[in-house]
Amino acid sequence: MTLRLRSLLFMPADAPRKIAKGSTLPADAIIADLEDAVAPSRKQEARSLLVESFQTLPEGEAIRCIRINPVNSLFWLEDLIETFLTPPRIYVIPKVESAAAVHVVSRRLTLLEGAADLPIGSVRLLAIVETALGVMNLREIAGADRRLVALALGAEDFAGDVGAQRTQEGWEIFYARGALVTAAAAFGLQAIDTVYTDLTDETGLAAECDAVRTMGFRGKLAIHPRQVEIINQAFTPSRSEVEAARRLIAVFATHQRAGRGVCVLDGKMVDMPMFRAAQEVLARAGHRQEETDHLLS
Repeated sequence: MTLRLRSLLFMPADAPRKIAKGSTLPADAIIADLEDAVAPSRKQEARSLLVESFQTLPEGEAIRCIRINPVNSLFWLEDLIETFLTPPRIYVIPKVESAAAVHVVSRRLTLLEGAADLPIGSVRLLAIVETALGVMNLREIAGADRRLVALALGAEDFAGDVGAQRTQEGWEIFYARGALVTAAAAFGLQAIDTVYTDLTDETGLAAECDAVRTMGFRGKLAIHPRQVEIINQAFTPSRSEVEAARRLIAVFATHQRAGRGVCVLDGKMVDMPMFRAAQEVLARAGHRQEETDHLLS
């Protein structure tokens, strides 16, 4: 079953009250952050607080994730070992620049799963690409491991790495966005867009969500609870979009069964790629593809 990752809300790993509050919000995933949100001197304490927080959270729909430190740091391995039995559903790996970074985490997870008598591969991974080298290696990263469920863009670090200035329009990260969404699609992963740093600009956030959704992104990282509803709404098809998709699917399927490869609907040509695009709309609305595939038979 594909995990739904429209909104992924970051919170400090050493802030139990924020984690508890985050679990009550409608975010699809909560990410307890052991990297940027925690000073080096507090890593150990943050791990302990995180474990306690996750173990005392009530069961909810939000997917529990943990962002570990980069694999070239001194902290990532202890992050895994000390938090594994909480357990998170997904580990988020920051600053991924190569397939090797994904491999090393996956191999350690296999050992931890085996020791805990858990199914191998049950813990998944999300890779954040934040550098020029990471963008250049997206093909290898996307195909690195079956644990991967999504790729995310870290635009602030990427812009700094290439010497660009962040702008409202986002042209300085347009290539990185396009490369990431293409690599994700090629390997069946979800593409998750970068954070929106202006917490007061809800209109700008909504506009950016709409723009990247049209590029193929399926969700967005959030850094404040007030961003969650805006992101969810943007990445959930509207009722009119769902009804239009259903109508297109029904008309196209009827023509297919009659032996005609294409048809015209509302003055526009409809073919198989458009049928699949309509299926994708329904999938984002929570429908399974099998519900419409049978119409072609």
